[in-house]
Amino acid sequence: MDDSKFLITGADGQLGKALQQKYPNSQATTKDQFDITDTDAVKNYNWQNIEVIINAAGYTNVDVAETDEGRVAAWNVNAQAVINLAKAAIEHGLTLIHISTEYVFDGSKTPHKEDEPFSPLSVYAASKAGGDIAASFALKHYIVRTSWLIGEGKNFVRTMLELGRAGTAPKVVNDQIGRLTFTTELARAIYHLLSTNCQYGTYNVSNGGEPASWADIARIIFQEASLDVQVTNTTTAEYLTSKPQTAKRPLNSTLDLSKIESTGFKPTDWHDNLKEYLNST
Repeated sequence: MDDSKFLITGADGQLGKALQQKYPNSQATTKDQFDITDTDAVKNYNWQNIEVIINAAGYTNVDVAETDEGRVAAWNVNAQAVINLAKAAIEHGLTLIHISTEYVFDGSKTPHKEDEPFSPLSVYAASKAGGDIAASFALKHYIVRTSWLIGEGKNFVRTMLELGRAGTAPKVVNDQIGRLTFTTELARAIYHLLSTNCQYGTYNVSNGGEPASWADIARIIFQEASLDVQVTNTTTAEYLTSKPQTAKRPLNSTLDLSKIESTGFKPTDWHDNLKEYLNST
């Protein structure tokens, strides 16, 4: 694959940074360089030397998306921008890779399969579902649905490390269950889909291994980091009561990985990637 013909949007995000390492010759853009929410900017972009768009851009502030201003921003970035990119992909015959989330589901089923009907619980989740629909109109598309992303930037693992090193014992929800997805693993899966010419469509991608709660993951983080910090369990309902402006989250975030595994991709156990991540953080 000639990665000089790849366009990566959202290059300054956790996944965008990992994708740049995977595709060092790609054209990597940030919002300031290329505003994909601007319909005219996308239409007039020089697509002549682009063959693959990897859309790693996303509005991810789940709670702020519940506000009037956040709602508009979420829909612009997570849906309208994808409409713009899908139109470009159709017009110029490009492959569009779009990053989705398990938040498009309400968490009532386990594990989530690719063809599960959308059932978003929040504004953010609804905007992401809209983006999935938009991306699906591109003739050559991969919708990569993932969960609990961990990479270079602000995330759960880094937050727990900061608390632990400060000697703060956190309360963490123990009824939200899923698997971590490290950006290096997600980038590897995207490379696999492209390099093996997998059938276009939607693929669930996360690390492998046994699903766990956020509270259990926090305990593992402290144990691996040799931090003597106690984690107190709390429920999502209790957490929402204490913070009424918080958006609803799905209780089950576990993705069924059988579809991408059937293509020959073998997910790395999240425990293994977590150890590597902690050693380098």
